[in-house]
Amino acid sequence: MKKKLIGFFDKVSPFFDKMGNNSYLQAISGAMMSTLGPVFIGSVAVLLVVFMNMSKTLQGFTQVISLLGKVNTFTIGSLALYISVLMAINLVRKLDEKEDYVAAGIISLMSFLLITPLDKTADDVAALPTTWLSAQGVFSAMIVGLVVGRLFIAIKRKGWTIKMPEGVPPMVTRMFESLIPTVLIGVLFILIDFAFSMTSFGNMHQFVYTIIQVPLKGIGGSIGAMIVLSLIQQMLWFFGIHGTNVILPLVTPLWMAMDVENMNAVTAGQVPPNIVGLAFFNIITFGGMALGLVLLMLRAKSKQYREVGKISIVPALFGITEPVIFGMPLVLNFDLAIPFIFNNSIGLILAYVLTKIGLVSKFVGVQAIFGLPIGFHAAVQGSISVIILQLVIQLVLSPILWYPWFKRLDKKTYLKEQSEEV
Repeated sequence: MKKKLIGFFDKVSPFFDKMGNNSYLQAISGAMMSTLGPVFIGSVAVLLVVFMNMSKTLQGFTQVISLLGKVNTFTIGSLALYISVLMAINLVRKLDEKEDYVAAGIISLMSFLLITPLDKTADDVAALPTTWLSAQGVFSAMIVGLVVGRLFIAIKRKGWTIKMPEGVPPMVTRMFESLIPTVLIGVLFILIDFAFSMTSFGNMHQFVYTIIQVPLKGIGGSIGAMIVLSLIQQMLWFFGIHGTNVILPLVTPLWMAMDVENMNAVTAGQVPPNIVGLAFFNIITFGGMALGLVLLMLRAKSKQYREVGKISIVPALFGITEPVIFGMPLVLNFDLAIPFIFNNSIGLILAYVLTKIGLVSKFVGVQAIFGLPIGFHAAVQGSISVIILQLVIQLVLSPILWYPWFKRLDKKTYLKEQSEEV
């Protein structure tokens, strides 16, 4: 059975490796990671608003609360703008580093704005509504960024550019080389905007949100989908494939958009609408729930496992578990396959149930910062119940789930070490 499984994954691993190295998936992953700065600033603003609203003493600071609301609007509330730029930049850099990826990012921003409907204020002044700049416009921004990036490269490779004579400064040359791609792509999105204005949707954003984003949220934004994706991710890890690089780029835009919905709701003084999201997944599956195994290894009979445990404990407390994954190893270790593959899912189910019944607060949606130690990693949600939840899952549940499987392996390894010493 083991040989058949290994043989199967040997056959499919080139596909997953190719998928993980796909330029479009890497562009999506890179773009979402690059939004960490604005998201972090906006998240801090949201948390401060929450604390000030909770404190009767600070509720009077209306100007400060208003300022923090503005910060949130132009960071998290404008996430789609950042994504549209970063998506094109990252894709162009992946497809051809020599091309002017900054120009592609500017063209993408222009294209995104071209398909965004204008509104009017009470004074009949044209204004840009923030509706499509936040979570609701994330998928539109992704599509625009990827399309612009690909078209930019295609046009440049066709040679449809204005050639400048030698001796012209490089900055001027790049400007003129980008002129034709800018015009062609701009005209394309003007036509797209016109075409959608003739439909019942009114604009491309509404079409993407209704036809793509909402159905995906219903399917991929459920706890069931999260569990399935977690199982696939861990199974890939088990066979030595970087499951995180394969799975997360596919769902990060969706889960992050759900987190943004939560943060917007909290800022408005409402209850977060979503239980799951990217923050939920990252906080609950902190370090792949391998910290419990490391804690058991510190008390192992086997000298080999005690040494690996000593090396792994400090990184594991900060969510870095590669030392135990590859030092144990957990890859292709069939003695520990079941907990390695299933523990994350068990943790997610428990966290979901406790949140659903109200014992744990819903996550605000603030993105957990990788590298923060256990407890502090969960503190960004602004709730003591979420911190306790992470500590219980990692320090109590995780060791319990690993214990029977590791105990058997530890005993087998210890006896082997004793026989070798004799």
